[in-house]
Amino acid sequence: MVISGNIVDVINKRIFKGQIRIENGIIVDITENDNTEDVYIIPGLIDSHVHIESSMLTPVEFSRLAIRHGTTGAVSDPHEIANVLGAEGIEFMISNGKQTPFRFYFGAPSCVPATTFETSGSKIGAEEIDKLLASDNIYYLSEMMNFPGVIFGDTEVQAKIRAAKHHNKPVDGHAPGVSGEDLIKYASAGITTDHECTGMEEAEEKIKCGMKIQIREGSAAKNFNSLYGLIDKYPDHVMLCTDDSHPDDLVNGHINSIIKTGIDKGVDLFNILRAATLNPARHYNLDNGLLQKNDPADIVIIDDPERFNVLKTFINGDLVFDNGNVLIEQAESIDLNNFSCNYIKNTEIEVRTEGEKINIIKAFDGELYTVKETVSANEKDGFIVPDTESDILKIVVKNRYVQSQSSVAFIKGFNLNKGAIAGSIAHDSHNIIAVGTNDKDICSAINKIIDNKGGIAVCTGNDIFDLQLNIGGIMTDEDGISVAEKYKLINNKAREMGSELHAPFMTLSFMALLVIPEIKLGDKGLFDGKDFRFISLFVE
Repeated sequence: MVISGNIVDVINKRIFKGQIRIENGIIVDITENDNTEDVYIIPGLIDSHVHIESSMLTPVEFSRLAIRHGTTGAVSDPHEIANVLGAEGIEFMISNGKQTPFRFYFGAPSCVPATTFETSGSKIGAEEIDKLLASDNIYYLSEMMNFPGVIFGDTEVQAKIRAAKHHNKPVDGHAPGVSGEDLIKYASAGITTDHECTGMEEAEEKIKCGMKIQIREGSAAKNFNSLYGLIDKYPDHVMLCTDDSHPDDLVNGHINSIIKTGIDKGVDLFNILRAATLNPARHYNLDNGLLQKNDPADIVIIDDPERFNVLKTFINGDLVFDNGNVLIEQAESIDLNNFSCNYIKNTEIEVRTEGEKINIIKAFDGELYTVKETVSANEKDGFIVPDTESDILKIVVKNRYVQSQSSVAFIKGFNLNKGAIAGSIAHDSHNIIAVGTNDKDICSAINKIIDNKGGIAVCTGNDIFDLQLNIGGIMTDEDGISVAEKYKLINNKAREMGSELHAPFMTLSFMALLVIPEIKLGDKGLFDGKDFRFISLFVE
């Protein structure tokens, strides 16, 4: 097979007219000529850090959407399914991923559970990590979110990092806001990347400590506008990633959209393409093709670098996407889950008055971090209730693994004026989380999730709209396009209820992520992510 056009050589930073000859999935020859093909040929794009589970899709269905946008591989952390199902969940991801030509590079989740301050569905210790890293199917130790454990020399954390070094595999980082001496200790322990930077100063400090920065542009956390200046300033130290991308966003674009935005902002074409191809390949020792002789033929044909419309995608020389047509077949998967809890009642989430002031969570659109605020409690008949006029709503986390009392707090930033939203996607333990204006709708939404043994739901009075997620309570093997349409409908319902967030359910899913400062709600209570301790709802 021969492909002709303007060849974009990311290694030597040049564009030339030529043709690529492919045999048995390998590029056997690249020659310059004067062909008249007016298309551009680039290497397949790599997402350098993503949780496939956040797309709500299986690896196969994720790949069927991603190839539309020229993505041929993903460095994937199966952290979410591991927190639900442990090693069994990781094996599911690997097995399902092998049913597609798409290149999945899975890691060994380093923090299952993410903290000891919440209830997850499983635990993966240092011994299990060592066994995982010994496998050729595992490429790295996934993001080390327990940065206090690294900094203060926790023995279990140290054992996991030693295992990665023993198997000569890199260690991904996760250190929001860590700086100074703590950052030096963190990086010196062997942590090689970070995708949690929100500003240039933080990112440059981490680069100077020897870390690579993965610029994230996902459904909830969007950091590209703050960090794109790194690409030309530190071209060898930057990669691109989505981290978490919901299906409605994945339908519209992936890494190609980030590249297009960068080109529009004047970023050097070769530098940004290398951030999405060469840099992750070198860092993780990947086998993806880079458009060089003897490389696998992982090739993307686009109309031109400015518009960056993907016309065709090849993986190992096989055409997998052709002008709107996906050529990867759907695949059957097995149902795996871990759900054991009773229905919730209104009385379980009532909050009796114990003071005049309460600590609340303030959430922000497009960010994972939150801020702690102190406000006057809205008291009615001896109970603290939501105050929709001030955008102070009730937030609930219900343990879905064992029967226990639900945790309740209050949150600002969702702007619902009626109803409630809920889901069993709640990083990292994936208990059930809900935000709402009244107890009845909150309970109805949560109970719908329990009925479905996982999913997302919107409730206003007697009206409930839901999406069932039958695999681990966080994924479905339904076609990605139909899932995106259902998700978009439910997302729009949340907006009709007043939310102005770009992705209400994605933002909701991070409100239980205790390792991201400043304040979150887990199944065991309100948690201070800066001091790593539980705090009271009422101000003492």
